Amino acid sequence: MFPRDEYHWRIAKARQAMASADVDLLLVDSGELLAWLTGYTVSETMYRAAFLPRDGNPWFVLRALDEAPGREKTWIEDVVGFADTDNPHSVIAENVRARGFAGARIGVDTHSPCHSAATHAKLVALLAGAEIVPMPGLSESLRWVKSTAEIGALQQAAAIADKAMLAIAQIARPGMTTRDAAAVASAVFLREGADTGEVGPVVKASGSHEFLHGIFKTERLDEGDILHVELIPRVANYSARLMRPIVVGRPSRAMRETAERLIALQDRQIEAMKAGAIASEVDAVLREGALSQGLRPTYQNVTAYTLGLYTRTARTSDFSRVLLPTSDWALEEGMVFHAYTTAAGLGFSETVSVSRGGGERLTRTPREILYGPKA
Repeated sequence: MFPRDEYHWRIAKARQAMASADVDLLLVDSGELLAWLTGYTVSETMYRAAFLPRDGNPWFVLRALDEAPGREKTWIEDVVGFADTDNPHSVIAENVRARGFAGARIGVDTHSPCHSAATHAKLVALLAGAEIVPMPGLSESLRWVKSTAEIGALQQAAAIADKAMLAIAQIARPGMTTRDAAAVASAVFLREGADTGEVGPVVKASGSHEFLHGIFKTERLDEGDILHVELIPRVANYSARLMRPIVVGRPSRAMRETAERLIALQDRQIEAMKAGAIASEVDAVLREGALSQGLRPTYQNVTAYTLGLYTRTARTSDFSRVLLPTSDWALEEGMVFHAYTTAAGLGFSETVSVSRGGGERLTRTPREILYGPKA
């Protein structure tokens, strides 16, 4: 998916962070940082890690069964596979010592979902002569600002989301089910080149916004029901996201009016997503606007969160950068967010990249309530 020059840029960013922390070797075990830095990632069925020296060539230590696919995907030439009968932590420690880093300062992202307290304790004991240096949050911070190539992958994923959303709207009619809608989206994902057919929340909307994390189940839709669809296609592990309400039949006047007000507020927020803007001020455009207009009785959730590379971790969303009233950091050009808002059973969202002139939508689905053929 990415040329070698892309990885040169990523390595340079990682080594700059290593220099700032004065570490000699970076241990990479986060699934997302592994994919970003090496081109290959795999589940933690057995512990695995890649190593980037501050000077010299990197190497990858992983389960022998994963060695062949790893070599196919990664640019790293030094790949070490261990047998299932081996202890992964011991093999990793042996490799560190064998390459001359027994007494090195070794940087570790202690916020990595794969770097458990047990793993940390084992590595400290096995590498007693080395100093383990915490670099919490490194996996996310290195990836906040996207390259042109990464934006390209997100644009491909966004185009798939657009196609799938419109395909669902075309079949929206009384008697269809949430499972029917999810099946249509999954088929579009696979046909158009997404990594998997995993769809995202597809549920019958109810209440104000409580349906956002609704549990997927087979629900029949009748005239006037709102189908909430959130699509999360990935291309080369890069996930775009898109939410729309799809009404069975025709939306009521009240629905349309609410949608118009929500969309207008979100449009203003997207326009405010300029490089250098303070995140809390961008958040306030939507949050305070929705509350002042009475669209929501309360607004406790974030209004946008980080998008980019997602792999096999325990989380489904990256909240290392979010828009909240307490967010006191500045947006940077090249950041990408899932900007979303909901009220009265209606949910709208876009994949948005930050530029100097404001936010740019990568998703292109019409900004309106969608609906299918008239019953």
